[in-house]
Amino acid sequence: MRGRVRWIWITLGLCLNGIASALPLPQLHPGSPWYQRVDQAALHPNSATMISTLSGIGGFGNGRLQIDFSMYVLYAGTGTPTQPIIEIPSGNPDDAYYELDCEPLNSPVPLPAGGAIEGQPGYSCDNLDGDCHLLVVQGNEIFEVYRANVTAQGLESQCLARWRMDALYPATGRGEHCTSADAAGFPMAPLLFNADEVFAATQVPDGDLGHAIRFILPNARMARDDSLPGAVLGRLYVRPATHAGGPNGPSGSVPYGVRLRLRADFPMTGYNAAAQVLLRTMQRYGMVLADGGTVALTGESDRYTTHSWAELGIDTRVFDLTAGAQKVFASDFQVIDTGPRIAETYDCIRSEPQLDALFANGFE
Repeated sequence: MRGRVRWIWITLGLCLNGIASALPLPQLHPGSPWYQRVDQAALHPNSATMISTLSGIGGFGNGRLQIDFSMYVLYAGTGTPTQPIIEIPSGNPDDAYYELDCEPLNSPVPLPAGGAIEGQPGYSCDNLDGDCHLLVVQGNEIFEVYRANVTAQGLESQCLARWRMDALYPATGRGEHCTSADAAGFPMAPLLFNADEVFAATQVPDGDLGHAIRFILPNARMARDDSLPGAVLGRLYVRPATHAGGPNGPSGSVPYGVRLRLRADFPMTGYNAAAQVLLRTMQRYGMVLADGGTVALTGESDRYTTHSWAELGIDTRVFDLTAGAQKVFASDFQVIDTGPRIAETYDCIRSEPQLDALFANGFE
């Protein structure tokens, strides 16, 4: 059994009372692709070309590997009050709920006391300047909400995706051509990183996080191919993605869902222990392209964690402003071969995960 059982007992009292509290980031089934090392995986035959194309059009958003620390992962105990999922009442078709891809309207979502939506002090988010993600863990499930806002009527949203931690999802995830709270169809919370897990990894010689991390790119830097048969507006993705948002870049660039790894010979001299944990993680497990946006990496806020980012010497610009260290650019990465490009049709076909009997009995 891994350490999560011990952590759960430590914080059980808080969870039972439905109070947002610090716990390790949730983990999906160990057979999931996020936990497979890629440091020895085969590169895509066009890896160098794709990286060159991406670098030539600006590389990462803002031209740097920046970190956003605005996300929260909340934990809800049994009996935590819930709110039903309702549509955003704007009347704008662009705000319509993704009914095929996501859980049914009126599905209940637990909201622990003291919790908050991405980048907000509480459960209110105007949905004007951000994605307003809400991530809640309860029991064996992760509730991930896109464009969340709590009102007197319920929890406004454009998508609720529920992930079972005791089940193994197929290659098609929650479904082929199906989105989630992340445009690529990925789970979000398991692909974040927080100050507590980074601190723990610094206590282990040559430590890493043991899982891939999510990253994002501007849509204009992700591959689009109008010649791909069946692709709506030339949109496409590769595994482990199951969906593409609005990629609109040159066909020679990296596609939605791409898994990149940091080159093995990247020099870590000058970076502190915590930054080296993140760099080793990108070398060994890589990072997966999850959504469109500007700030490349996503770490959890330290609002609910025991350790802080300041304590670890990590800030948003650690990978381009650390004195005496080599900056990290898109050109320092390689493309893992995860299979052919898949034409995006936006015709969601939901998949069912395979329940793991061992997990179902409460063991890990």
